[in-house]
Amino acid sequence: MRVPAYTVSLGTFAAVLAACGLAAYQAPPPSTAGGAWKSMFDGTTLRGWRETPFSGHGKVSVADGAILLGKGAMTGVTWTGSFPKADYEVRLEAMRVDGHDFFAGITFPVNDSFCSWINGGWGGTVVGLSSLNGMDASENDTSTGRDFETGRWYRLRLLVTTGRIQAWIDDDPVIDADIGNRDVDLRPGEIDLSKPFGIASYSTTAKLRKIEYRTLP
Repeated sequence: MRVPAYTVSLGTFAAVLAACGLAAYQAPPPSTAGGAWKSMFDGTTLRGWRETPFSGHGKVSVADGAILLGKGAMTGVTWTGSFPKADYEVRLEAMRVDGHDFFAGITFPVNDSFCSWINGGWGGTVVGLSSLNGMDASENDTSTGRDFETGRWYRLRLLVTTGRIQAWIDDDPVIDADIGNRDVDLRPGEIDLSKPFGIASYSTTAKLRKIEYRTLP
C-alpha cells in the first residue's frame, strides 16, 4: 500500500521555528557542481522554440534581447530540442510587463512525468507547483504568496532531481518539495502543450531572457 508523504511548506516551517526562538530554515543554494550551462535563447530569434498552440494565445515575438509573450488567454513557447528528465538545473530571467496573473509558468520534466512552476498566478501572487497529488499550485504545500512588481526582472532558478524539486527567486528559496512518494503531474488543460519544457503566461504580457540549463552529476 502506498503511504502518502506529508510535507511542510518552507513558510510554515520558518514560522514554527521563529515561534520557538530558532533560526528560520533556509534551503541550501543550488550546487555549483555540474555540467556547463547551455544557452536556450540566442537573444535575437526563436531558434529552438515553437509558439505553443494554446487557444486564444497572444503574439510571440523577440525584441530587445528578450522573448515577448503577448497578452492572451495563455501564451507561451515550447522548447523543441532535447532536454533531460531529471538531475538538471534551469535558470532564466522573467518580467511581468502588464497584467495580473502568472508571467512565468515553467513546465518541466520530472522523471517520467511533468510539472509546472507557477510564478504570480491566481490574481498575481501565488507561487507553487502544479500539480502534486492532484492539487495545483494554489492548493498544495508548495503554495506561497509573493508580490511581483510590474516591469522588474526576476531571476528564477529551478533544480530537479529524481526525488526533489527546488526553486529560487532572486536567490530566495521558495520551493523545496520531496516528491519521492507523491504523484507529480500537470494540471488538466492545455498546459499539456508545453511538454517537454515550456514557459507560458496567462492573461499577462511577459518577457523572458537568459534562459539556460545544465545537467547535474
